Amino acid sequence: MTKHERHREIADWIWLTIATIILDIGVYVFKFPNNFTFGGVTGISMILARIGSLSPATYNLIINMALLVIGFIFLGKSFGIKTVYVSVLNSLLLEFMEYAFPMDKPLTNQPVLELIFAIILPSVGAAILFNRGASGGGTDIVAMIVKKYTSFNIGTALFLVDLSITVCACFVFDVETGLFSFTGLMAKSLVIDGVIENINLCKYFTIICDDPEPICKYITETLGKSATVFKAEGAYAHGEKTVVLSVMKRSQAVMLRNYVHSTQPGSFIMITNSSEIIGKGFRGLN
Repeated sequence: MTKHERHREIADWIWLTIATIILDIGVYVFKFPNNFTFGGVTGISMILARIGSLSPATYNLIINMALLVIGFIFLGKSFGIKTVYVSVLNSLLLEFMEYAFPMDKPLTNQPVLELIFAIILPSVGAAILFNRGASGGGTDIVAMIVKKYTSFNIGTALFLVDLSITVCACFVFDVETGLFSFTGLMAKSLVIDGVIENINLCKYFTIICDDPEPICKYITETLGKSATVFKAEGAYAHGEKTVVLSVMKRSQAVMLRNYVHSTQPGSFIMITNSSEIIGKGFRGLN
């Protein structure tokens, strides 16, 4: 393993830990006290805690550990170590929070405000985990098993499970809690998708110019990126032009845009948002 790879691996584990903490704060501080049960193991745990004798955090620990065992049995070595780490940390951290910071009522008397944080914090945590190649475990483990042994649509299956858990909230708690939970279920996936897209957001440049050399030199030497150059012909005057293609992080994109505009104001620049850039200098498939 190279020094760069080692640093990247350490950064991955740090981000996994931070993401799990963010996720658990949203669950423990905002979901549990308000009984917001929009799916997942935490939703099941709250329903079981209502009809059983244990706390939601304890049920969460029991279910997650059981799912880990099942995952090892059915998935073996393909069961990701990052998912195991997150699942264990998630369960133990909720238990610790319950012991260190007991909450017997919601943090505020504003359920809508609490619902917003109950959606945003776990969604941000889940998005970071996904971006780092991990998941929060729980029902995702069931999805991995189903995916391996069947051709069933995993997204549909997970949504139906989450929907069933949310429907149960209407009967186990009350209609108001159930409606809040439905709102959370509908908003959760949108927030997760939005966060993931913004984490990976890059700017794709198409620069049509007469003199590509200074631009390419600025991209490679100042910004530390690369570019693709090819010749083109204008449709109106049939003059020869050069097209420079490059992808930048957002902060670098501002610098490149300003440089091209100031040094070659006659150039034509197209800048497009892209959240899926795979390759050297950006992200890999693994």
